[in-house]
Amino acid sequence: MGQLEDMNIFIRIVEAGGISRAADQLGLAKSAVSRRLVDLEARLGVRLLNRTTRTSSLTDIGQSYYDRAIKVVDDVAELNTITTDANTSLEGTINLAAPLSFGLSHLSPAINDFVNQHPELTINIDFSDRQVDLIEEGFDLAFRIADLKDSSLIARKISPIKHMLCASPEYFNKYGAPESPDDLKNHLLLHYSISGTNTWKLTDKKGKQYTISVNAKMIANNGDFLKDMAIAGHGIVFSPTFISWQAIATGELVPILTDYKLLQLNAYAIYPQTRYLSQRTRLLIDFLVELFGDNPYWDQDINV
Repeated sequence: MGQLEDMNIFIRIVEAGGISRAADQLGLAKSAVSRRLVDLEARLGVRLLNRTTRTSSLTDIGQSYYDRAIKVVDDVAELNTITTDANTSLEGTINLAAPLSFGLSHLSPAINDFVNQHPELTINIDFSDRQVDLIEEGFDLAFRIADLKDSSLIARKISPIKHMLCASPEYFNKYGAPESPDDLKNHLLLHYSISGTNTWKLTDKKGKQYTISVNAKMIANNGDFLKDMAIAGHGIVFSPTFISWQAIATGELVPILTDYKLLQLNAYAIYPQTRYLSQRTRLLIDFLVELFGDNPYWDQDINV
C-alpha cells in the first residue's frame, strides 16, 4: 500500500471520528487501519493523532498534515479525471444519501437509467429522511429537500419542490372543505414530524400570510404514510407534490385552497466544498438536473 493510500486512510480516520468507524466505511479490519496509521506516523516521525481508548484528536502537526493531504488527494483525483478519455465507461463507487420517499419514488428509476448507461458503476445508497453528515459518514453526495443554510456545503439545485393541501373526497363529504386558511383550525390535520415546525404557512394573492398551528390527528416521519392516511379519509395533508401527484391525478386526493401560495423548497445535490467532485458523481448530478429540471414530470399534470 503506497503513501497516497495511507493519506486516504488517515483522512477517513479523522473524518469518521475514529479508527473503528473508518474501518467500517473502508471495509477493512480495524487492526489493518490501525497498523496503517502507526506505519504512517513512523515513516513521518511525528504523532498525527492523540489517542485514548475512547477518543482521538489531531495534534497540531496532524491538523496541518490533514489539510495538505486533502489537497493532495483531490489534486490526484482531478488529474486522473482530466487525463481520462471522456468516452471511457465510468467505474468506481458512488456513496450517496437520499430522502426515503423522494429517493424510492423518483431517484430509484433515475439511478436505474444512469447505471444502465454506466454498468461498471457501483451505487451505495442510504435511504433516510435524517440529515446525514457527509464528511463524517463518508458520503460523496447527498440529496436534500430544504431551504439550505449550511455554507460548508456546495449545493446544486436539482428540482423545485412544491406542496399542496389535499384530502380525500370521502373526507370532504363528511367534514366539508375549508374555504379559508382559518377554517383549517376546525379540521383533522395530518402532519410531517421532520418538518421542524408545528405550523403551516399560506400566503394569499395580496401577500398576506396565514400561520396555522397544527393540532394534528396523526403525526409521522414519512410522507407516503401520511398520503395513504389522507386517501383513507383521516384528514387533510400538507404534502409535497412529488408524493401526492398520482393520487391527485386519479382523484383519490383533492387539492384545496389552491389560490394560496404554500411552502416551496428545492431538491439539492450537496457535497463538501473541501472535496474534488469525481467525474462519476458530477455526471450523475448532471443527469438528474436534466431529467427533473425546473418543471418536473410530477408537477406537469396538476395545477400548482
